Amino acid sequence: MIARAVVLALVIAGAGLLSARAGGAEQAVAREPLSKLPRAIAGWHAAGDTPLDAASLQVLGVDDYVNRRYVGAEGQLVGLYIGYYGSQRQGDTIHSPQNCLPGAGWQPTESSTETLTAGSAPVTVNRYVVQKGLDRQVVLYWYEGRGRIIASEYVNKFWLVADAARLHRTDGALVRIMAPVIDEQASAGRAAADFAQSLMPALPNYLP
Repeated sequence: MIARAVVLALVIAGAGLLSARAGGAEQAVAREPLSKLPRAIAGWHAAGDTPLDAASLQVLGVDDYVNRRYVGAEGQLVGLYIGYYGSQRQGDTIHSPQNCLPGAGWQPTESSTETLTAGSAPVTVNRYVVQKGLDRQVVLYWYEGRGRIIASEYVNKFWLVADAARLHRTDGALVRIMAPVIDEQASAGRAAADFAQSLMPALPNYLP
């Protein structure tokens, strides 16, 4: 606990020092819209998009998003949500699933991190098991943008301020994958991890 508190203090202090340099115009970046995300990804095929209602979009404040279901070769089902923010300077910032999922009635029963492979590099993402009534889902999520995949909300905020100062960019996204537990939790976890690793190489075109 002491080590974690020290790390958090250093992150907050570093962000404070950099914030004075974080002004200036936002640097525009070229990217593909998320609606063009491939509907076929390494054996996974899109099974339909679910548009968010106006009230949800207003709360989220996203500039672009995709909310889509994919089905695997063996019938595994996963839900993909990506919310992209072109700028996080004016108060529209990424909403953590730790807040959004309980607000939608999903209560966490397990939390940890998981190491996946994006191309040839290992990356760490957040892993949750959530439950609503009798339904359970395995959730993987991470923050992505400006060339990084980050699990920690605190580290993501540090780099947000640092990149605002260095690159004049505050764009970024939340990537969340949910796999329903139908027979056993382990198979849902494998489906979520397999889809995540298949998806990651395609994301830089949409989340530069």
